[in-house]
Amino acid sequence: MELFIRTELQRKWVGQLNALGRKFAESVQERDEAGTYPAEQIRELADSGYTALTVPEEFGGAGAGVHDMVLFQETLAKYDENVALSIGWNLGVPGGIFEEHSWQEERLHFFAGELLGGALVNRTVSEAATGSPSRGGRPGTVAIRKGDSYVISGRKSFSTGSPALTYFLTSAWVEEKERIGFFLLHKDLEGLSIDDTWDVVSMRGTGSHDLVLDGVRVDEGALVELPEKNSGGPKFDSWLLHLPATYLGIAQAARDYAVEFAGRHAPNSVKGPISQLPNVRQLIGEIDLELSRARHVLYSVADAHDDPARRPHLGNAVPVAKTSVTNAAISIVDKAMRVVGAKSLQRTNPLQRQYRNVRAGLHNPPSDDLTIRVLADEALGHGSHQPSIGK
Repeated sequence: MELFIRTELQRKWVGQLNALGRKFAESVQERDEAGTYPAEQIRELADSGYTALTVPEEFGGAGAGVHDMVLFQETLAKYDENVALSIGWNLGVPGGIFEEHSWQEERLHFFAGELLGGALVNRTVSEAATGSPSRGGRPGTVAIRKGDSYVISGRKSFSTGSPALTYFLTSAWVEEKERIGFFLLHKDLEGLSIDDTWDVVSMRGTGSHDLVLDGVRVDEGALVELPEKNSGGPKFDSWLLHLPATYLGIAQAARDYAVEFAGRHAPNSVKGPISQLPNVRQLIGEIDLELSRARHVLYSVADAHDDPARRPHLGNAVPVAKTSVTNAAISIVDKAMRVVGAKSLQRTNPLQRQYRNVRAGLHNPPSDDLTIRVLADEALGHGSHQPSIGK
């Protein structure tokens, strides 16, 4: 990873995240097994200033770019993937908002101040009835104009980080506009609640519960985004690369465990550790090849985004990176488990946790089939459609 550390900001935060990560790792297995949300760890990251890194310098922040975000998220995920997946949205969502400058200036300054003060935010877009917003479904959540206010009702699923979020950037069908809009909703609004529904085997500690909106009344200024096209959510831009970065971090952790295990495990059926066996060396070599290839794909796309001259030429590189890196991470964890053998399935072994959690990447948008479809459409002359994205 040293190859991808280029600035003092990056070196500083990689050091800090390694220190924090080692502390988080002490309880990661216990929290994951219990499905406990890492509230203490998330707050420690927020208090450190990590969650406000992508606030631009002009708004008082560090102005971290996509390369920075990817590097930091990969580092953090080596130690605690639940924390990394939860907190990644708080880098990517503001990063995209400030870069697009799609909110009114006054709202951007307010938002920056909140983030610098430790506020946490995520988009809430997914709904049970519509499925993934990347498929273009119209939300069942509805915002009805009442004088100078909007009244919002609906239910959002997969609201990652919900136990700790300060703001929910929530999509709704705005009836008077006949379009989808996004409302910035504070957690303490009357009628807003969290339904504790998250009961899965992957990423158990991300607190991805349902957000329930029961006649939530907000002033018209809460409608911060009103896209021209009803895409079901923002397009999959480079700020969503915190997702594959997290799964790459899991893969790195699995690789490190397998290498360490191979170097010390010495059954009496062989002379010395299993690291000398040809089949084990083959697997470890394949792991490092996949890891290196995935990392170069991910960081090359991040670098292209951070270069304003190259950014317009990204095309479908972002969904390609997400699909490529996520599938490589799954393959790497699988190979690590083959090195370790049946011990990898013990409940106390980190590989079984990493195996469960890395597969969650298949269900983060865009899905593999959508990425393949847009690549085929582009190749066959049916346009360069970008898959849309949402939580």
